Amino acid sequence: MTDRSDLLAHPPPPWPTRLRTALPVRYVTRRLAGTAGLLLVLSLAVFALLRLAPGDPARTLLGTRSATPDALASVRAAHHLDEPLITQYARWLTGAFTGDLGTSIRTGESVAAALGDRLALTAQLVLAGFAVALLLGLPLGLLAGLRARRPVDRAAQSLGVLALSTPPFAGGLLLIYVFSLMLGRLPAYGPGTSGTDRLLHLLLPGVTLGLAVTAVLIKLARAAVIRELAREHVTFALARGVPARTVLVRYVLRGTVVPVTTGIGLVLAYLLAGTVLVEQVFALPGLGQLLVQSVTFKDVPVVQAEALLIAALICLANLVTDLTHPLADPRLRAGHRRRPGAGTPAQPAEVQA
Repeated sequence: MTDRSDLLAHPPPPWPTRLRTALPVRYVTRRLAGTAGLLLVLSLAVFALLRLAPGDPARTLLGTRSATPDALASVRAAHHLDEPLITQYARWLTGAFTGDLGTSIRTGESVAAALGDRLALTAQLVLAGFAVALLLGLPLGLLAGLRARRPVDRAAQSLGVLALSTPPFAGGLLLIYVFSLMLGRLPAYGPGTSGTDRLLHLLLPGVTLGLAVTAVLIKLARAAVIRELAREHVTFALARGVPARTVLVRYVLRGTVVPVTTGIGLVLAYLLAGTVLVEQVFALPGLGQLLVQSVTFKDVPVVQAEALLIAALICLANLVTDLTHPLADPRLRAGHRRRPGAGTPAQPAEVQA
């Protein structure tokens, strides 16, 4: 058995060293480059789809004025709509790197300013929905996994399926009818002012948004707990008389970190996309409502900038999830991957003993 004095003579490396070991610079750089390439492809796809959509932005810019050929040509020249598509895309992409996202066709204001005014409200809504999903999904999933194939498990899964199968607009209208019209406890629409009033106005939208993804976390947490409970080291620890609470915390919950964090990344992506319907139901002037209005009026600069912003946030959530996995599970670290044909890695001295 390993002498305890050897462990004291060789303390674990400091946190910066462990961080560099878990996340080598080459691995992080490769992940960042992949995310940047994905964003570039998405921006090009959104630009091309918007240009191929029916309708003429120049006519939208003219509004109620007469759409004479000279007027249309003047508007196209002023907004560079008469240039080749690749030139328009290069001009937009260059401006995006410097923070210049163009001017809204519908309102005439800066696109960056329009997004900035609404980004805070959408972020607060996403955080509220994320908190609801975590507070409901993770405990119910863990409980269902620990009580698998029992009434508690069936009840938790039934609640998850019910929440997942309910469309956000239907769930939102139901919550408004119950808590606003019948009980009169919570506001039905609008963003509120600030502080407690803003929190009360975001409560129903946050619950509506969070319930839609609660089932995902319930399923992932339940499956991860059942899988960890069936592993040999958990069975061995219980057979040796290790307290069940210790086994649950140190072995079972620790083994569920990777699949659960993967699910959390997917949940964040869905929440960002699901704000469109929720903001429409509760009349919240966020990014979702702005996107609907911009698509209706074919406001290409706003639609493209917002689509790229949402895609960037989703890619960022996935990137953070991928970088978190090697920190949570040493088996996933880039430097510890087994080479093809290699034998079973040597066990640490503590395990051999």
